[in-house]
Amino acid sequence: MRYWWVNQNQTHRQEQAGGYLWSPKRNANGAKNPFYESMREVSPGDVVFAFVDTVIAAIGVAQSYCWESPKPIEFGTTGEYWEGVGGKSASGSHHSFTECGRKITWGCCGPFCPRSTQRSRRMATAIQGIYLTELAPPLAETLAGLRGAEAQALIGSVSVGALMQTNDDLDYWEHKIEAEIERNTVLPPTDRIDIIRARRGQGLFKQRVMQIEQRCRITGVTNPVHLIASHCKPWRDSDKAERLNGENGLLLTPSIDHLFDRGFIGFEDSGKLIVSPVAHRPSLKRDGHRHQRNR
Repeated sequence: MRYWWVNQNQTHRQEQAGGYLWSPKRNANGAKNPFYESMREVSPGDVVFAFVDTVIAAIGVAQSYCWESPKPIEFGTTGEYWEGVGGKSASGSHHSFTECGRKITWGCCGPFCPRSTQRSRRMATAIQGIYLTELAPPLAETLAGLRGAEAQALIGSVSVGALMQTNDDLDYWEHKIEAEIERNTVLPPTDRIDIIRARRGQGLFKQRVMQIEQRCRITGVTNPVHLIASHCKPWRDSDKAERLNGENGLLLTPSIDHLFDRGFIGFEDSGKLIVSPVAHRPSLKRDGHRHQRNR
């Protein structure tokens, strides 16, 4: 179990009501958002301290891993400088405190944060530039203590439900993009078909990827019938050219394509496999053992 501090001055009401955390991948200027990487590390059972207007307003327990999701509609004009694509994590078991609680200052948090870490100082003084960051256990225990016995009991009795389905937002989002493409009369009908088929890793896009590689990078399967052309830059984030560019694709079997598309695995430029810290290792191990036997 890990502990996280989330600064929700702008979006606490929406995130708490919806039972989730959300962070953009990038800011509107294209700069990488470091807190999206933190979001990718949140795991079921982690404790989240929600900080609003200088006090801890709620404590929640993460119920899922992060999945890619568009900016929540309920944010409205809030966070206009955020990119519209981000990561979402279900945070259930929220407990909101009715009393205001003690104001959190550097004086009460500082002793438990690295003295040289400016990021920790900014977190403790609640500058909005910090959204999500990990807390050291001693600091988490101190924060719970500041909220009293009720908060201490909450973090001492963490419960996690069944692993949640996290693809609903993603599927809805991609279907919406497909519908927009189908209605786009500026594109020739054949282009519309090619772009939509590319989402499923088939058609012209697959043909172009197969001119570059001929097998799944993980399983070694070579039969094209059992392979999908998966986009390196996700189809939902790509423009027309990128969606059909063979250089933007890999050949993968369906289960490996799922792991890659959802960010549980990745590849370095050298082709070396990267496994996300939140990937479910037992599932990956079973999947890998099966593929090894079938080679």
